[in-house]
Amino acid sequence: MESDCRIPVTCCRPRVLVLHALFWGLVSLRVFGAALLSEEKPPALKPVVAPCWLLEEFVVTTECSQCNAFQSKSWSACGQTGYVERVNCTKSNRDEYKSCRSALMEEHLFWKFEAVMLALTAVFAILVVVRQRWLDRLASEKVRRQIESI
Repeated sequence: MESDCRIPVTCCRPRVLVLHALFWGLVSLRVFGAALLSEEKPPALKPVVAPCWLLEEFVVTTECSQCNAFQSKSWSACGQTGYVERVNCTKSNRDEYKSCRSALMEEHLFWKFEAVMLALTAVFAILVVVRQRWLDRLASEKVRRQIESI
């Protein structure tokens, strides 16, 4: 039986494969290295001051609540989770807004996760049944051919 492979046997020798891998590795390193070096560095911006709630103790003055459309666009704290709480730093006595995760949001995420897992379970259970039936059919076909050849 002749193979349909059109690649010459000499190309599949380990030494040739290693040389090909080395060559293409160097080419890709050169290309990606050049791309990384040519990236423009952003201009130095003024240093960002860390929020006070990262550096000192704080008290939550307003519980975690969902941001409205204006807050979502204008406050950076709303951009992360869509929920924000107001905190008062004890040492500096500053009021700031801090991103938070609400119980309602966590519950929605949990039920979405459960739904996806249930759907995947159903899909893979169906795939297992279909594949088992296909294998059973192949096995019975093989037995039938063996019986016919007798």
